[in-house]
Amino acid sequence: MSKEVYRKRMVRKPIPIRKLVPNMITSGSILCGVMSLVLAFHGHLVLAAWLTLMAAFFDLMDGKVARSLGGDSAFGVEFDSLADVVSFGIAPGMVFYISYLYAFGGVLGALTTAFFVLCGALRLARFNVVHSSGRFQGLPIPAGGLFLMSFIASGTVLHPLMAMAIAIITGGLMISSIPYGNFKHVSKDNINIIRLLFLIGCFVTISAVFKEKITLVCASVYVLSGPLGIDWGKWLALRDEEEVADNQ
Repeated sequence: MSKEVYRKRMVRKPIPIRKLVPNMITSGSILCGVMSLVLAFHGHLVLAAWLTLMAAFFDLMDGKVARSLGGDSAFGVEFDSLADVVSFGIAPGMVFYISYLYAFGGVLGALTTAFFVLCGALRLARFNVVHSSGRFQGLPIPAGGLFLMSFIASGTVLHPLMAMAIAIITGGLMISSIPYGNFKHVSKDNINIIRLLFLIGCFVTISAVFKEKITLVCASVYVLSGPLGIDWGKWLALRDEEEVADNQ
């Protein structure tokens, strides 16, 4: 092989900015997850919980930015899954363990935490293999992680046995086949304004009543929506996913 041919093969094309930006946003989610663990180690549990909520914002935005820039890639999909394991699996599991199970849970508390994280990883693996444009199969791991963290963020006191039951049930919902609403097709061109305003009004009212527990209430509503058969994405959209796909 000549040196010229070798140099041509070694030259790497620069990564397009449209693919770089979404991955940088995903990195923000990982940073929030790691910092959440660090804060929990130093005893700042409520702040650690709120960092997971911030990670959810990055998780929401990386997909939106990737679709708007046309920067979807196989690397981005895998990177996003790894970020979700850290930010919504390991971090919530450990912070929940430190908050409710460390002093009384013993080995059972540790196994409960491991079960939750394992279910989250299995949920992500299944999501990457079984692609669906409709409703989610099982509780999404971001929702599961936020649900656990919402107890801590709202200052809720839980008995260790109750905490273990919540973590186990949440993990079970993630690996279940229960359908959950997908908001992917809810956009400014496909949203029921009247229902959106009604939902905002309900949120404001609930915030005034429950105050610091608003995150727990909202997370609980979504977690329960699956078993109750409520599809919030379809309820808010003017047209369902089949109609949207036919018109694209």
